[in-house]
Amino acid sequence: MTEIDERAGKAGQSKRADARRNEQTLLDAAAALFVTSGVEVPVRDIALKAGVGVGTIYRHFPTRADLIVAVYRHQVEACAEAGPRLLASSASPYGALAKWIDLFVDFLTTKHGLAAAMRADKAGFDTLHAYFLDRLVPVCAGLLRAAAEADEIRPDVEALELMRGVGNLCIGAGDPHYDARRLVEWLVAGLRRS
Repeated sequence: MTEIDERAGKAGQSKRADARRNEQTLLDAAAALFVTSGVEVPVRDIALKAGVGVGTIYRHFPTRADLIVAVYRHQVEACAEAGPRLLASSASPYGALAKWIDLFVDFLTTKHGLAAAMRADKAGFDTLHAYFLDRLVPVCAGLLRAAAEADEIRPDVEALELMRGVGNLCIGAGDPHYDARRLVEWLVAGLRRS
């Protein structure tokens, strides 16, 4: 390999790394704005928060649906990775569970916009939902098991049941007269052993 080939290869790798960083920055910015402003937030607001041009967003995500699906997957992965990290860094398994549920609430707030964005693509939506279950139910189950083994919560709580309960409480999250997060806190507090 010549020196020119090596430099071209390194330039291509750094561009790919830059593109990946840009994409992650965009996904983080979009996720944050989806939580606070909904999935219909203007693309220019996402670009401003991410510190990139609007064209960069469209290069990565040609349609709003593409962006929403990418944010959904990004948030699923963030929730999945957060579970073990929180368990290792929290003062107690129950504390880790409560923090994880708080992240899950942020995710669910974004997820509600996904259904409208993917109305025409039922198969795609079903695939994403299966991905969500496959990645997050085991994480929630692990947190519940650790908290139950520490005798901090009741041992009979099922992960999918808890996640559905939290999801149902989050349905009204867009209503300014409804505080889903407070109700979820009550639900999670009710898991504790008395």
